[in-house]
Amino acid sequence: MGKNSHFQFKQFTIQQDQCAMKVCTDACVLGAWTDVDNADRILDIGTGTGLLSLMIAQRNTYAAIDAVEMEAEAFFQAGENVHESPFQGRIQLYHEAVQDFESEYQYDLIITNPPFFQSDLRSPAEKINQAHHAETLDFADLLNAVRKLLKPEGRFSILLPIEEGIQFKKMASEQGWQLRREMTLFHKPEKKAFRSLMEFQDQALPAQEVTEETLHIYEADGVTYDAKFKELLEDFYLKF
Repeated sequence: MGKNSHFQFKQFTIQQDQCAMKVCTDACVLGAWTDVDNADRILDIGTGTGLLSLMIAQRNTYAAIDAVEMEAEAFFQAGENVHESPFQGRIQLYHEAVQDFESEYQYDLIITNPPFFQSDLRSPAEKINQAHHAETLDFADLLNAVRKLLKPEGRFSILLPIEEGIQFKKMASEQGWQLRREMTLFHKPEKKAFRSLMEFQDQALPAQEVTEETLHIYEADGVTYDAKFKELLEDFYLKF
C-alpha cells in the first residue's frame, strides 16, 4: 500500500506525492481502532498527509480536531487533503513542532503515529529521516507534550514497532501513565508481530484491566484478508 501518488478511501482521498510517509496499513488500523467516543476535542501529533485526522473525523462526527505537522511539504499536502474532504470545517492544521505547540485547550484524545526508529539506520533523504527517525520527536519529548496537552481524564493512542513499543510502555509507566488497551498487529498467522497499538491514560485515574487483542491483516495464505481486519476497515477501504 501507499506507493501511488494518491490513495482513495470511501469518503476522502489522500494525496501523498509530497510526503515522505505514505499511507500504510498499520496507520489505517490505528485510525480505525482508536477509541474516539466522548471526545469533543482531539489532537493529531505529526499528522503527515492528514490521514489519521480524516479517519477520526469520519468516525467521530462532532469533534474539533487539531493536527500538528512540522515538515513543510507534508503540512501543505495535509492541508490539500483536508480542504478536499467533507470534514474540512472540523480540522485545523498547525505548521510547527508539537514541542512548540501552544493551545488554549486541553484535549480529550491525542493520537499519534510518531517517528519511531530510535536507533535505526538513517536514510540519506532528510525528509525520510524526519518521518522515520525520532531525531525531531523522541519519546521523552512526546510524553512531555502529551502531559501538557491532554486533559487529566483524557487518553492517548500511539502506533509503534514491537521493540520500540516495549521501550515506550516502560517509559510511559515511569512517567505516570497506565496502559488501557493494546492491539498487536501481524501480517498473517505464523509471522512475527510487527506493530503495537497502545492506548494510555493517567495513572491517577481508576485502574482498569488492560484490554489486549491481536489482529492479522491476512489469513494464512497471505492473500485473503482476515475477517476481523475487513470488519475494522470496511468503512474506509473501497475494496471492502
